[in-house]
Amino acid sequence: RYLNHRAIDDECRHFKAVLDQNPGAFVEPFMSAPSPGILAMAVRNEHYDTLEAYLAALGAALKVEYEAIVKHGFLLQVDAPDLALERHITYKDRPVAAFVGFVEQVVATINTALANVPRERVRLHVCWGNSESPHDSDVPLEDILPALQQAKVGGFVLPFANPRHAHEFRCFERHPLAHDQILVAGVIDSLTNFVEHPEVVADRIERVAAVVGDPSRVL
Repeated sequence: RYLNHRAIDDECRHFKAVLDQNPGAFVEPFMSAPSPGILAMAVRNEHYDTLEAYLAALGAALKVEYEAIVKHGFLLQVDAPDLALERHITYKDRPVAAFVGFVEQVVATINTALANVPRERVRLHVCWGNSESPHDSDVPLEDILPALQQAKVGGFVLPFANPRHAHEFRCFERHPLAHDQILVAGVIDSLTNFVEHPEVVADRIERVAAVVGDPSRVL
């Protein structure tokens, strides 16, 4: 459980102080917080009888952090690499359906934790990890996107620049965003020493915008 609000409140105040010293430098300040799923996978359960019970307890604790970030005036980014990454780690020897069940369980926990947070103040970041490795066992976005879209959030933050997932923005043709959601498209690959040409980055943005259908809903 969350023992003391002071740590998250202090962090929010420090962040705001820095922003106040740099007026107009940033378009939209946000803070990130972990999903209950990534905590459950990183800090193994040795207490609760079931994963469901462990996730519920983590979600109740993270609710404090989620609400504090929004209360202090920031957008909340829920960082949930578990919702893709764990397919080729914890669930690598199990059926895709079992992993999708895990995704749905974590998303339901996130939704409960966000009960008092307006969805337009939240984004969900999902990825396959930042390891410089083959990534040939990554779960396709197509397999998990319907489960991700059960999240009560105002947008998704997804990587569309790396060689394994650069094409997957097309999934939103078959699974469109809700009318009030945005897509934050990763258009720079952090795992290469190449500095992308601006035209390459622009092409990536344009392709995503064309699929979404409204450029104002793409960041």
